Amino acid sequence: MISVRGLTKRYGDTLAVDDLTVDIQAGRVTGFLGPNGAGKSTTMRMILGLDHPTRGRALIAGRPYADLRRPLRAVGAMLDARAVHPARSGRAHLVAQARANAIPVRRVDAVLEAVGLAGAARRPAGTYSLGMSGRLGVAGALLGDPPVLILDEPVNGLDPDGVQWIRRLVRDQAAQGRTVFLSSHLMSEMQVTADHLVVIGRGRLLSDSSLAEFLAAASPASARASVPDPDGRSTLVGCLTAVDGVSVETSASGELAVGGMSAAEVGDLAHHCGVRLHALGDVRVSLEQAYMNMTARSVEYASGSTDAGERQ
Repeated sequence: MISVRGLTKRYGDTLAVDDLTVDIQAGRVTGFLGPNGAGKSTTMRMILGLDHPTRGRALIAGRPYADLRRPLRAVGAMLDARAVHPARSGRAHLVAQARANAIPVRRVDAVLEAVGLAGAARRPAGTYSLGMSGRLGVAGALLGDPPVLILDEPVNGLDPDGVQWIRRLVRDQAAQGRTVFLSSHLMSEMQVTADHLVVIGRGRLLSDSSLAEFLAAASPASARASVPDPDGRSTLVGCLTAVDGVSVETSASGELAVGGMSAAEVGDLAHHCGVRLHALGDVRVSLEQAYMNMTARSVEYASGSTDAGERQ
């Protein structure tokens, strides 16, 4: 588990992380979200002892990173996929890490195979594509078979096959009881990967909840219903509008958009009113929309509403 308590980091007059307290639990994938400049990378760097907090502390399995005798056996991390000497081969890079942490060299070949780099292991890392560099970074994180993984934007540069691979990898690692903490700006991918979300904005905690709770909180009860019979449709509209706080809109195809009521509630009411339905479902916002709504006031670099190409 990763435990963060009152973590604060100030660079001169800039408050990068502001009194952040959160626990990253084992056995689940925790997504770390926030706009550019929100403090995500700074938080990860403080957890890993690369930056010293102005105040507060970050612990891995109850200990500061600096107190870990063999750190790669306790926590595997990838913060910058390009942080490799370009003239050193991918295998040589991992061998150096393995020897520094008393990890058998045979483990190097195992992780290179696992991330799909066995065929390029002896090539200079400087010749790797961004996706290959990302795979090498993940190999380094897995090297010590650690109980904690911290990955910053692990899908950068990966093709669709690679994105699916990293998704399966982190979910498998969490299923084995490991702590998995990863950041990404790809909301569609995070929605199918993460179990839990930690969202920050301008260095402060905005949300610490399960993915399901996060989406439910951002989605007022609403549903869509398809009624094949026009008379039944009129009957259901009358039943729905008789309920306080419920709104109904009918599309050209005859589908009903119901606000203020869940699909289960619409189904119960339709049954009570004797109306037959062909389709019924809840309407939920996407993670991207829910995230945008939450962080709208925390964006440091907001885009203008006018397309730059239209400016004279």
